[in-house]
Amino acid sequence: MEKVKAKKHLGQHFLKDESVAKAIADTLSLKGYDEVLEIGPGMGVLTKYLLEKPITTHVIEIDTESVAYLDAHYPKLKDKIISQDFLKYNINEVYQDKQFAIIGNFPYNISSQIVFRTLDLKHQIPEFSGMFQKEVAERICEKKGSKTYGILSVLAQAFYTTEYLFTVDENVFIPPPKVKSGVMRMTRKEDYSLPCSEKLFFTVVKTAFQQRRKTLRNSLKTLNLSDHLREDTIFDKRPEQLSVDEFIELTLKIETDGVQS
Repeated sequence: MEKVKAKKHLGQHFLKDESVAKAIADTLSLKGYDEVLEIGPGMGVLTKYLLEKPITTHVIEIDTESVAYLDAHYPKLKDKIISQDFLKYNINEVYQDKQFAIIGNFPYNISSQIVFRTLDLKHQIPEFSGMFQKEVAERICEKKGSKTYGILSVLAQAFYTTEYLFTVDENVFIPPPKVKSGVMRMTRKEDYSLPCSEKLFFTVVKTAFQQRRKTLRNSLKTLNLSDHLREDTIFDKRPEQLSVDEFIELTLKIETDGVQS
């Protein structure tokens, strides 16, 4: 069977450098799980290194041509290929509430959505690692005070420890993307429960960064805060000036103020 042709509408850029593929596979610690799900395996350059590890590997791939290629070339994947869209598929049809890691060379056009979906499944995903557009990988790991620090940074770091691991040159892909790539890892915190309403926390973070140039006093107007709470000095700050812990503190203040999540 001939090689799969990269499809632009799926954001496919096939990794051709074996050493990079092995390095990505080796970002998995294999601690706290014995199952891994690879998203968007394409022709399996990363998959082959996952199959060498003492874990059970499933792959999820929306491209039927890639599915056929994997089926023909990787007999170890028999009954382990999920021909579905990760963003829409009920993954517990495979995992039934078991713990599993996620890894992949993620399509750049949906990489942020993959992280948000992972956060929805955080109780099952102790580890997440893979390749993103460099700026997105950096944003997930960014700390407060930076212009790139935003919604993705705060929400990911509330539940996971994030690490930017290494940069990947655009020339190791077919076709080469127009940007550099970055590999990062998220490790779930030992205690990843929040002392505040999780739903309200998400609302506060998203609402604050939607008008990131404004102070929180202005950007959070829609939450109908009391005049007394709005006098708190935390509302003098802009969202990028708040750490994850400060966003949690802010959410607790709003919760106490009577805003219902």
